[in-house]
Amino acid sequence: MSKFLRLALSGLLVVGLLSAQIRPAYAGEVLGIHILHPYEITDAVGLLKTDQNKDQWAYVTIPYGLDDINKKDEWQLFFDKCKEYKLKPIVRFVSRAEGPNWLVPTTKDIIRLTAGLSALNWPTEERLVIVFNEPNHAKEWGGKVDPIDYADKLRFTSDWLRTEGKGYRVLPAALDLAAPNGSQTMEAFTFWTKAFEYDPELINSIDDWNSHSYPNPAFSSSPTLKAQNSLRGFEHELTFLKKYSPKEFGVYITETGWVDNATTGRYLAQYYKYAQDNIWSDPRIRAVTPF
Repeated sequence: MSKFLRLALSGLLVVGLLSAQIRPAYAGEVLGIHILHPYEITDAVGLLKTDQNKDQWAYVTIPYGLDDINKKDEWQLFFDKCKEYKLKPIVRFVSRAEGPNWLVPTTKDIIRLTAGLSALNWPTEERLVIVFNEPNHAKEWGGKVDPIDYADKLRFTSDWLRTEGKGYRVLPAALDLAAPNGSQTMEAFTFWTKAFEYDPELINSIDDWNSHSYPNPAFSSSPTLKAQNSLRGFEHELTFLKKYSPKEFGVYITETGWVDNATTGRYLAQYYKYAQDNIWSDPRIRAVTPF
């Protein structure tokens, strides 16, 4: 993340704090950050916390994989820091990379990942867990797009997490909303249609919705666009979900943000300000963690 982007996001955190009175109680806590490793918690604190908002909770999204299970001390320190600085973790299950692909998780892998998380003292009573990542890309699911297998793994993960009795809330993998139908990708709503038609009860395994609402194409479009592949992608997803459930899902946008280059750089502050005021202010949104 560039220094310019850090400044833009830091400014928005102050703006969000000052405008929180006109939004729901959690409004001041919406904007967070997506990190990749527990040691990046220091950078997250530096970005997210100011004297004005140090007593407010914010969100941090982070992957937890098979290689992390034996790093209990490192992860407990991360959770302790989250509690100290009032950061709510959104933990995304991952398997392990093998060559160009991520391995398809087995039920044994899911059990091990769950046991690893349950052995930790969490900073919050609510435990948010994302069930893997963008399986409408073949490289994210063992080299094959398989909505039926993902549906089975999502249902199993949800059921297994609930057996722990620890307050887990299950979020599905966010899909790439810009992906086309092809040999290596599947259009997002085609993927979900296949999954929900295969298992009509799958929707009941989901507590809240997870979205990657990016400003596409090329992570560089205007925030005023309204298409499926725009910052408003989550709106299209929520409309789609109404075909399968009357439930009002809370939304966690765990990946979003613009590429920072010579073309977009001069507009980033305006883009993020517009998004904060006109899109991420939607009361259905619980968190936005730019990546």
